[in-house]
Amino acid sequence: MKYGELYEQIKKKGSFLCVGLDTDIEKIPSCVKERVRAASLPQEEAVFIFNKEIIDATVPYAIAFKINTAFYEALGSEGIRQMEKTVSYIKTNYPDIFIIADAKRGDIGNTAKQYAKAFFEKMDCDAVTLSPYMGGDAIMPFLKYEGKWAIILALTSNVTAEDFETLETRPHRMDFDDDAQTHVPLYERVLSQAEKWGNKDNVMFVVGATRPGQLARIRLLCPENFFLVPGVGVQGGRVEEVAAAGMNSHCGLIVNSSRGILYADSSERFAQAAAEKAIEMVSQMKVHLK
Repeated sequence: MKYGELYEQIKKKGSFLCVGLDTDIEKIPSCVKERVRAASLPQEEAVFIFNKEIIDATVPYAIAFKINTAFYEALGSEGIRQMEKTVSYIKTNYPDIFIIADAKRGDIGNTAKQYAKAFFEKMDCDAVTLSPYMGGDAIMPFLKYEGKWAIILALTSNVTAEDFETLETRPHRMDFDDDAQTHVPLYERVLSQAEKWGNKDNVMFVVGATRPGQLARIRLLCPENFFLVPGVGVQGGRVEEVAAAGMNSHCGLIVNSSRGILYADSSERFAQAAAEKAIEMVSQMKVHLK
């Protein structure tokens, strides 16, 4: 999916909501598990059935789905099959939806090439989250795919992000035009270098919703790039703060909500409750898109 196509979906739906499919088999409503048992299916099949109903209920309001691969990999080969079925279902039934593999890969050389092949060729996701810790070698193989995106971790929403991401660094060259700035936090060095690896058409950045002050600074440094913004809802981030700090002329934001939508209800009406939560978030987004 290209930059303009993503923006068209945002305008069409009046939304920049991403629903995170962080599907924990332990949290899937018992009614779904009972259906699986009654049909004598493997217990892992509950993952796809749950995902399918969440997707169908929330797709009128979402422009993206983010699949956290850890929850599927933890179930072994059957979990991987549920993930592949989920991606295939979205691609077949809702081809205009942006699909993110939240895998946070970050390796070099042939390994990175194989990760890119897995997520972009085999699974046909639109984007994958990546760790830049090992430098450009870990990112460049993903940028060779036309219409695909590298979503690079910049400033994340977790508390211990400050262990590394905000450490002051002395650049070996001035990364930005501010001559008075002799030290920059590590995440700004990541942004600066990643801008040289790719461009607004194939590079996004992860910027946590719990850090609106830094989000505003990052928008100044990267005026055109899209940001994937986790941390709204359960983690305390707010749509209005994110929009005020990070929106650009093409919206430039994909705001993710996972647990707050997925597990809004544990009864038979779990999908309806998820849709209601999505509607609630999108109603806030529409105000800022106007």
